[in-house]
Amino acid sequence: MLGTDIAIDLGTSSVKIYLDGKGIVLNEPAIVSVNLETDEVVATGKEAYAMVGRTSSKIRVCHPLSGGVVSNFDLAKCLIETYLRKISASRVVMPRVVVSVPCKITEVEKRAVVDVISSSGVRKICLIEEPVAAAMGANVDISAPHGTLVVDIGGGTTDMAVLSLSGIAISRSVKVAGDAFDAAIIKYIRRKYNLIIGQRMAEACKIAIGCVFPRKEILTFRVKGRNAMTGLPQWADISSDEALEALIDSAMQMIRVLQEMLEKTPPELMGDIYSDGMIVTGGSAQLYGFDQLLAKKTKMPVHVADDPQDCVAVGAGKAIKFIDDMENKTYGVLNPLSAAY
Repeated sequence: MLGTDIAIDLGTSSVKIYLDGKGIVLNEPAIVSVNLETDEVVATGKEAYAMVGRTSSKIRVCHPLSGGVVSNFDLAKCLIETYLRKISASRVVMPRVVVSVPCKITEVEKRAVVDVISSSGVRKICLIEEPVAAAMGANVDISAPHGTLVVDIGGGTTDMAVLSLSGIAISRSVKVAGDAFDAAIIKYIRRKYNLIIGQRMAEACKIAIGCVFPRKEILTFRVKGRNAMTGLPQWADISSDEALEALIDSAMQMIRVLQEMLEKTPPELMGDIYSDGMIVTGGSAQLYGFDQLLAKKTKMPVHVADDPQDCVAVGAGKAIKFIDDMENKTYGVLNPLSAAY
């Protein structure tokens, strides 16, 4: 265990840690709850997630990572330190770390990610862009001179990129993903039923009946919350067709960005993509009908990766072996890692 290299998938909704040789050893929500009176951290991960929407006035539940980047430095640092302690009790040699980041973030945002992780005593940090990690996690050979289109739909951002020769030829990042779907459900139910529901209820509804393509058989889900007019408890049965109505706008927003990116893709790479199709990864890739909607709007085959929610973490783990190449650049070795600190 001492000095074993690790890979971290720093997601908006969850943090996954991959140990070299062991696979994913930790998968926890990226949530921290704080006592407002003492400014102390009360709980992290699953314990904090259980408190979402159910706290007293003394406790606030925070997401230290939003849109794939660090929004609260101190809490993010505390979260990472807690998780690194969980996977190993004592350390003599500090590990080297590969961290996944969205593909269109600024240098300042990259620096924040690096600072958060280095503050927990890591000796070397390498960054890998999420679409590259997702493609590696989906077992795609990205080192060939061949175009591969990857769409990674996470919690805070959707990253899409055309990859070739272990790098990104063209990419886009849009802040519409799993969280935007939850928000769309909350808004729709408020508008249609005058019913205010919480984030967890919206997420449960999305998982149970959410779709962006009409289902063959209509499913229903009961949402419970508070009536916006009377303030009294109320429930409503939502059908999958209503969920489709709520979610389709966000899905189309992503597709418009994807279409715009394809318009600017070099024609040779476009030919490769057209024959191979695109690969969809990320937790929200499991939303019913997403692959069918993408196939219909882009006129190309769509493949959802196996275990799409783990692709980025597994891909970042596979990139661990390239850390040494960052230090001594060997001729002819194409490196998927984008930067080292």
